[in-house]
This record gives sequence, C-alpha cells and structure tokens, in this order.
Amino acid sequence: MKKILSKMRRAIQDYRMIEPGDKVAVGVSGGKDSLLLFEALWQFHTWNVIPFELVPIHVNMGFKDTSEEEMNALRAYFAQKGLTLEEVPTQLAEILFEARGGKDACSLCSKMRRGALCNRAHELGCNKVALGHHADDVLETLMLCLIYEGRFSTFAPVSHLDRSNVWVIRPFIYLEEGEIRGATARCQLPVVFNPCPNDKHTNRERMKEMLSSLKAEIPFAKDNMLSAITHPERNNLWQKPVQNQTFDDE
Repeated sequence: MKKILSKMRRAIQDYRMIEPGDKVAVGVSGGKDSLLLFEALWQFHTWNVIPFELVPIHVNMGFKDTSEEEMNALRAYFAQKGLTLEEVPTQLAEILFEARGGKDACSLCSKMRRGALCNRAHELGCNKVALGHHADDVLETLMLCLIYEGRFSTFAPVSHLDRSNVWVIRPFIYLEEGEIRGATARCQLPVVFNPCPNDKHTNRERMKEMLSSLKAEIPFAKDNMLSAITHPERNNLWQKPVQNQTFDDE
C-alpha cells in the first residue's frame, strides 16, 4: 500500500487535485479501481496533510444480477469507517440493454453514469469528484481515440464539468492496473462482481490486450507512451493543409 499511496500523492501534488477545504466525492462502482482509490484517499485523509472531506457515492445501474450480499459487504466496509455509502438508483441497465438493445452501450453508459454521479455530488455539496482511472486507462483511451476517432486525445488528470459545476480528478494516473489489482487483494477490499453483459467484450478490452501484447515484446513501450503524453513539446505532428491551394497560388 505504501507504493500506491506514494504514487497517488505525487499525482495529487503534481496537478493540485486536492486542496484544503475540498469536499471530494469518490465514485465507487464496487470494482477494484474505485475501491482501492477510496481506501488510498481515506488513508491519505487520515494523515491530515490536507484537510478535506470524503463522500462515497455508488451509482446503481439497476442490473438484476447484482449480488445483494456483495452490496451489503460494500456498505459494511464504509460503515466501519463511520460513513454511509450514498446510493443513486438508476434504470441505466433497462435503458441501455432492454430499450436500446445494447447499441453504443459503453459510451452512453459512461456519460450517463458520470452525469448521475456528478449531479449527486453537486447536490451533496461536493466540489470535486474522484475517479479510479489509472495509467493503463490513459493509454487505452488514447488508442481508442486514435484508432476509432482519428484523433490524438485522452482524458485530463483534472477537468471541470460546467453542467454540474464540479471538478473531476484522477489520483491514480501514475499507477498501473497490476499494482492496483495486487493491492486490492492484499487489503481484502469487498469487490462487487460486475454483471454487465458487455464486461470483457468491449473495444477497450481489445486495447488492453494490444497494450499487454506490446509490453510483452517491448517492456518499455508503455512507459514511453505515457512519457509522450506528458511531454507535448516533443510532438511533431502535421499542420492541416490549406484547402483548395494550387501551385498557381504560390
């Protein structure tokens, strides 16, 4: 856990993610990333280095196969810390998979879940929302944007959402998924099984497999790709050509 906290603290300091007096909502899906993020932020919070509040929020997708036993274990985890898990009921599962047949489910789900989370955070007086995206997510998003959208882009460490007037922060951007998986197991956090029918069958999963294969062949590939993102001055991309220009114009 020491390594997790060290890398998270560096990200918080580098991008000024948390400041004194902040009320930070943590999006707790029940997966390993969000649970470890809350645990790490809770320990960071107890150090009293920066005085701030934490509010755990869970957006209930409405999947009928969600284990109530696992959800009770999740609630108990927060109760042990003297907190109540704020639960936001939705009908996203019905909307995405019954009404729409799962078409464009992942992209729409992400936007709708984020909206529900940030709106509830705003209602509770939170000025920031922490998400559990890590370094692998950064690269997967970059590859998704490049391959499927034709643009060099990924999410920012800190961003502002005008509609809900909250700042989104990602304190795990320096951590790899393997580090998170190991720490979650060691801390015995109450992970909730994801019943989404698209889980492990998405374009993001394909990017994950590609990155894993690339790292197996070129161990330093991921480090260099992440370095390229944080050093835009090294980029050497083309300017868009002038439209309708001919040799006679010269």
